[in-house]
Amino acid sequence: MGVRRKILWRLSFLVGAPNRRSQPLAFPLSVRHTKLLLSILTLVASLLYLLGLKETLTVIASLLYCVCFSSFFLAKFIAFLRGKRGKKSRSRVSPLETILTDDEIVASVVSGETPSEELESATGDSERAVMIRREAIRRVTGKGLVGLPLHGFDYASSSGRFCELKVGCLQLPVGVPGPLLLDGSQYYVPMATTEGCLVASVSRGFKAIALSGGASSVIFGDGITRALVVRLPSAARAAELQAFLENPDNLETLTELFNRSSRFARLQTIRCALAGRNLYMRFRCSTQDDVGMNIISEGVKHVLDYLLNNFNDMEVISTSSLVLFPYLGNLCSENKPVAVNWIEGRGKSVACEAIIKEEVVEKVLKTNIPALVELNKIKNLVGSALAGSLGGFNAQASNITSAIFIATGQDPATNVESSQCITMIEALNDGKELHVSVTLPSIEVGTVGRGTELAPQAACLDLLGVQGESLESPGANARRLATIIAGTVLAGELSLLSALAAGHLVQSHMKYNRSSNTNIGHQIK
Repeated sequence: MGVRRKILWRLSFLVGAPNRRSQPLAFPLSVRHTKLLLSILTLVASLLYLLGLKETLTVIASLLYCVCFSSFFLAKFIAFLRGKRGKKSRSRVSPLETILTDDEIVASVVSGETPSEELESATGDSERAVMIRREAIRRVTGKGLVGLPLHGFDYASSSGRFCELKVGCLQLPVGVPGPLLLDGSQYYVPMATTEGCLVASVSRGFKAIALSGGASSVIFGDGITRALVVRLPSAARAAELQAFLENPDNLETLTELFNRSSRFARLQTIRCALAGRNLYMRFRCSTQDDVGMNIISEGVKHVLDYLLNNFNDMEVISTSSLVLFPYLGNLCSENKPVAVNWIEGRGKSVACEAIIKEEVVEKVLKTNIPALVELNKIKNLVGSALAGSLGGFNAQASNITSAIFIATGQDPATNVESSQCITMIEALNDGKELHVSVTLPSIEVGTVGRGTELAPQAACLDLLGVQGESLESPGANARRLATIIAGTVLAGELSLLSALAAGHLVQSHMKYNRSSNTNIGHQIK
């Protein structure tokens, strides 16, 4: 900000313009400036008294009393009104239309003189920076982002995190089906979605499970992974390094080095894959209630420094990138549907099951046990196999996981591997009961860090009783969240397959999942 801008900014109160600490004033003096004026006038009155001009002082004192104190209380009254109506005024009139300095900043952003990403530091106000950025986009594109909410998000606390170049915030409806009776406890599960019938379908699944005695879950794996790749002079030398890493006698030393990086991360295994003279290392560790993908990076770096001392002919691919994110090997593997996660697991590996009574299948789910068994085999198992599916042997697991992920502040991109699921259905006791189960080997969730710190997402986690770090049993909150997701997937699978078997799916979607507002597109334009 240039010298001329700073001067205009400091003098803006004289014309009733807002400054960084206040909203627009209808009176040219703020409370602070009125107090300063009173002090100056008191000093003048004291000098008149000392000079012996007592008669003049009497007249001036009366005038000063009326003018100064009336100004003071008027300014106080304006400050009160300003506090009461400040938010309302901001929503009606954009300050960018009235502030000369902000107008100049917008012009400089449009021209490229001021980088948009530096607005927070340049203005010292995160929300003001968002407004300036929105106005700059309007001038460049002609689109005002009228339907995109501006207020209602704490931009200051999220400055430098979560998202860059912010221009507003999104609103999504959150439904809460329940209760889910799982492992003897009841849960009301928040789901953020714009798909009609989804929450209602899950709610019906919850009802069927509860009427049959509830569901049970088990976690059979818990460990997040990171991978890196190194190159050695020959394939034989790469095989030597692989043997060194996979030797149980060396694992204790490597584990001690790795665990120094964090009080959360604990190394479990190192798996290697050799391709010519390139060696790919896949580190797996527990990270308690954090997802932990960034926590592992520092631990991997400690191990890497140790290996470089012992294998000085080892070449690290793109060393500069490994300082912060040492996982170039793509063997992790994150945000991709890969076989290694489907087979070995990543994050929490969970299985959830329930036995549904025949009368519940008929009365609540409106179908029968033989139809569900046959449909699951033909659709989820054989149909997915013919499609060449990788972990997609289910009806709608991704629908459920993504809705809960968004509501609870998880990384939506990890829904790719977190929704890998196989649904199994079979008849028990001569067809009198239905056994249904879902197995998800790579649910990647956490209850601390990232989006879980945002107030709405924290509230959803709190509703489930898993918000923040578990002090009694570290990692328990994240594990419980994973089982709740699996239980909700189980309910969703049961209800959707029943709707398909009964022929109700298309009918319900035509009734509840079609937009009746055909003017939305015109309103946006």
